[in-house]
Amino acid sequence: MSHAHHHHHHPAPPPGLAPGDFWVASGHHLCDRDEAGRIRGTPDLWRAFCARPELVPPAEACAAERALHAALLEDPLRAVPAETLAALADADARENWQVFLAFRDRVAVQPTLEAAWLALYRQGVAGIPPIFLQMLTHLVARSALQGIGDPFVLRAGECLFRTQRAGIHQGSTLLADEELLEMRTADSGFGALGQLLQEAGARTREVEIDVLNEANAPAYFARSDAHDFALDIVEGSAGRKAVATALGRFIAHVIGEQVTIRPVPVIEDRNWTWHVGLDAEATAIANDLWHGRKVKQDRLARILWLGVLEFAEPSRVLPRAAGKPVYLALAMDAQQRVRMKPQNLVAGLPLTAREDAS
Repeated sequence: MSHAHHHHHHPAPPPGLAPGDFWVASGHHLCDRDEAGRIRGTPDLWRAFCARPELVPPAEACAAERALHAALLEDPLRAVPAETLAALADADARENWQVFLAFRDRVAVQPTLEAAWLALYRQGVAGIPPIFLQMLTHLVARSALQGIGDPFVLRAGECLFRTQRAGIHQGSTLLADEELLEMRTADSGFGALGQLLQEAGARTREVEIDVLNEANAPAYFARSDAHDFALDIVEGSAGRKAVATALGRFIAHVIGEQVTIRPVPVIEDRNWTWHVGLDAEATAIANDLWHGRKVKQDRLARILWLGVLEFAEPSRVLPRAAGKPVYLALAMDAQQRVRMKPQNLVAGLPLTAREDAS
């Protein structure tokens, strides 16, 4: 369902923003797109990485570090010999640059950012700062959802790379951006006391946040980088279907498998064969259920979204999962945080190795 016909209601986009563009902060404008719609970082994308506060030399940095930073801003893909790093006075700076350059080299060697994302998670991401992985996931999720005009699917897609806080009230299951909630709570005038109250579990003032609906959906594009819409994913909602659509697009675009996903209220199937937890909590709960362990009702209630996935190409499926539904589960933790890990799909889907495995 496209909302293209609502375009005349749009607030005027900021200057330089194409109508219907979204997640500009991902840096997707700093990428080249190939015929298949996959993206590759340009030197400008790597310049944007180098301009991050983690990599900008602090006031007290040595001349060697300033020179390295300047050289990389000029030619961000240049080779940096080990002796250049060894010449940096500060041990933390040496480690920061080493970590960044290792990440850059692992990404740049791949033909696309999508291929790099897959390769990183297949080969292991130990030692890569989560912020770099989040930036890369943001870019590939943006690429996967290119051309989608449905704000519900785009808002669901934010869960692929941003932690959400779940709130269940008045017949809704709301997902709101955690960082936004923290900013709004800090701004609510409670200050340090408010933080203490929150940590003590007291209900502080409700933070006002718009819930995405048919009427306000056209405003999503102009606001997408603020991450300030909540999404209702309660049973039967547009948001619940949108999670399925966003996941399906991500799997097709980044993992390269055509699938259909439909949300389901419960796992009816007593002898289900295959599941993928989309986060650590859902994985732990589903594993316990699968092993036949007793799971208490309050823990089961942490599962916020369930889907059934089917592959378009049955020949791609491992024999023991052939013809059987694959369940996907998304859950919140005890603090009501939802931290989706789309990388769980890489190892978790019951796929046979591709002949042309890159």
